[in-house]
Amino acid sequence: MARIASIWIALLLRLALPGISARAQAPPGPLGSKPGVEVQLPPKDTQAKVKVQVTLVSMPVTVRDGRGEMVDNLEALDFKITDNGVAQQVSHFDLGGDPISMVILIETSSRIEPLLPQIRKTGILFTQTVMGPTGEAAVVGFNDSVDKLQDFTTNADLIENTIAQLGQGTFGSKLYDAMAVGVEMLSGRLQATAEKPGRRRVLMILSEATDAGSEAKLGEVLRQAQLANVTIYSVGLSTTRAELQAKPKDTRPRITPPGIPPMPGPPGTVQTPTSEENRYGNIDLMAAAVWAVKHIHDQVKDHALEVAATATGGAHLATFKDRSIEKAIDEIGGELHSQYTISYTPAGSNAAGYHEIKVNIVRNDAKNLKVRARPGYYLAAPEG
Repeated sequence: MARIASIWIALLLRLALPGISARAQAPPGPLGSKPGVEVQLPPKDTQAKVKVQVTLVSMPVTVRDGRGEMVDNLEALDFKITDNGVAQQVSHFDLGGDPISMVILIETSSRIEPLLPQIRKTGILFTQTVMGPTGEAAVVGFNDSVDKLQDFTTNADLIENTIAQLGQGTFGSKLYDAMAVGVEMLSGRLQATAEKPGRRRVLMILSEATDAGSEAKLGEVLRQAQLANVTIYSVGLSTTRAELQAKPKDTRPRITPPGIPPMPGPPGTVQTPTSEENRYGNIDLMAAAVWAVKHIHDQVKDHALEVAATATGGAHLATFKDRSIEKAIDEIGGELHSQYTISYTPAGSNAAGYHEIKVNIVRNDAKNLKVRARPGYYLAAPEG
């Protein structure tokens, strides 16, 4: 039996060896593809290629007429976009239709405790007026800590209940750290491409313009927000207003009613609680926004919310006089759904450093229209 087994083994080896030898000696080359399977082409030589950083710039553009009303009858050809002085080709154009991804940052410090009852009622405004039927939102609270209270969801009830149950925190306010968390969260949402616009990324802030104890710096946060195409809107909460609501019998001497500046502001300006601070310096918000992005290691101490909104093409609405928190949120929602979204891939201007964006209307009535868009972005040098 052992001899028969040996004969069979030898026979099998003789039959197998020619096949093995043939495969070992077969010349290298592409194998035939199987039916229905895509042919895998050999990779091209990439050693001689130069890496070029290409960034898709997607930004909101708000256009108002002389009465302050939104203008919604413009076409893509009515806009001229330049990046560092180079004219750009618009790859995506939309009017208020792209779905929104929003992070709602809410200050919960003890300083604004008298305002919390009002804030807890704003959930339905965010879901109905700002998010819209195709939107999604997340909620983050901050004081001495930054707390993710609700992850992204399209469920309006979850958003509304989270805001309705906001608790009072400590005295601190890590505003910049909270903004950094919000930008990071939004950066993970559907990224736009030249062919597919993705979602509009909106950071909505309800807070004082005061930061205490953050590790992040405002300029650094704004630089990341611009690169991630995040637009910042803010509703400025007033500690003074909170104190007045908590202590209606304020006995301090005043020459005008609370909330009304004692002196008229510069011609053409809107009176806000920050008008008095601006009177002697008359801050240029656009210049401050550009400076903050260029100088990320230097802290911007004043007008942080206004600078953040200006740097990203959004808006800051202070709550003063007859503008309540609810009215401010409603105004922002109306703007978001009546503004243009314009995207382009920078052409002829790939240099590292700050890129200045200019948006102009090329219509006969352009002089009667006011355009608001972000002033630019900072492009870092490629690594390696």
